Amino acid sequence: MASVAVIAVDGPSGSGKGTLAVALARRLGFRFLDSGALYRIVAHAAITGGFDLADGDALAGLARRLTVHFELTQDGVTVRLDGTAVGDAIRAEPVSVAASRVAAHRAVRDALLELQRSMRRPPGLVADGRDMGTVVFPDAVLKIFLEASPEERAQRRYNQLKDKDLGVSLRGLLESIRERDERDRTRAVSPLVPAADAIVIDSTLLPIDAVFAVVWQRVIDAGLARA
Repeated sequence: MASVAVIAVDGPSGSGKGTLAVALARRLGFRFLDSGALYRIVAHAAITGGFDLADGDALAGLARRLTVHFELTQDGVTVRLDGTAVGDAIRAEPVSVAASRVAAHRAVRDALLELQRSMRRPPGLVADGRDMGTVVFPDAVLKIFLEASPEERAQRRYNQLKDKDLGVSLRGLLESIRERDERDRTRAVSPLVPAADAIVIDSTLLPIDAVFAVVWQRVIDAGLARA
């Protein structure tokens, strides 16, 4: 399926990559993949099932049993696990932290690699993650890497979660983001780095509309849409 176009959107949590990726998928009529949700689902299932987050082989076995689909809706994205919609449980901060630990296991990443690549189907795919352009889809026609300061990302995350009664604090989120950044950027397996041919954008001071405008011009330049 290498002939099916892929746009890879990578970056740390809170950089705006998810919002950008969904907007691109909607505008283009492409399929959508949120790879982070896959790791969150594994993490949530592991926590619920009492798995040891240090046991990569057991977590990989759990990952292989997943059946996940992403549906773009008017309200956003619905993630379905075994046909059932997954709610805010996978967005809770303890799951986010656990997901980063889960993602550090090569066995888990290998288990999810085939699932992610199987989502590359016509008319095209917008893939949101941390290693979409470096590992999962290295031949993506367009690669975007979004960055933002830890402080800005913590504030964005806090704004998302504060009304959902998930017991979050801005200080705790900032500390968690800094720890996760360090873990994600320095891990031996698929570290969080831009692909050599990625377009790197710092969204700290940019509204999402401005980010989208910059990226959309690149989409046009790549021949994926008309001006």
